[in-house]
Amino acid sequence: MKTGGGRGDRDLGVRLKTAHRRTPSSQRWLERQLNDPFVVRAKRDGYRSRAAYKLIEIDEKYKLLKPGQRIVDLGAAPGGWSQIAAKKLGREKGEGAVAAIDLLEIEPIPGVDFIALDFMHDSAPEKLKAMIGGPADGVMSDMAANTTGHKKTDHLRIIGLAEAALQFAREVLAQGGFFLVKLFQGGDTATLVTEMKRDFAQVRHIKPAASRADSSELYVLATGFRGGDAS
Repeated sequence: MKTGGGRGDRDLGVRLKTAHRRTPSSQRWLERQLNDPFVVRAKRDGYRSRAAYKLIEIDEKYKLLKPGQRIVDLGAAPGGWSQIAAKKLGREKGEGAVAAIDLLEIEPIPGVDFIALDFMHDSAPEKLKAMIGGPADGVMSDMAANTTGHKKTDHLRIIGLAEAALQFAREVLAQGGFFLVKLFQGGDTATLVTEMKRDFAQVRHIKPAASRADSSELYVLATGFRGGDAS
């Protein structure tokens, strides 16, 4: 099924005709997609996902991405953030480097070095370090664990991924680098943010416009990494 500007009535008709074939949860997801302006914009602008606009908004405000940087994108599929990073870094001119990882394969993105692998696999950090070719200027994590339906379990999984991403950032970031990570409100999130404040000069909570209003999703941006021994 295709979605796009100016075809809302037709898409709605298709949705209603096929509703009986879907589970209630998949039907709700479809309705949300069909009515999501960021999904329509992503198709129009050639981005892999609506998530691209989250990074665009954050970068426009905080000026994170610059030509010639080295950036690591964790949980990259389907590639929206990597697309933005490659463009901002000047990869079409051979500047900078973008290393991306995800469990899922993605269609190749010009200027992005991608590996299909679980970030939690023991070999993943060293492979990413080799791909980036030196200390990173930024680590971005939009990773999310598969949900179980049990709220506490799902939250702990998200925190576990974020903690692993933070540890990797500590190992790979150059002094002054940034770390951007997706979290969800509640529970151990505050503890993780406290850890980040020890390693970075400034830590901010961000809720981009492209994050759905009914979601507890938030992003934490840590800038001014105080380490810098990555090699």
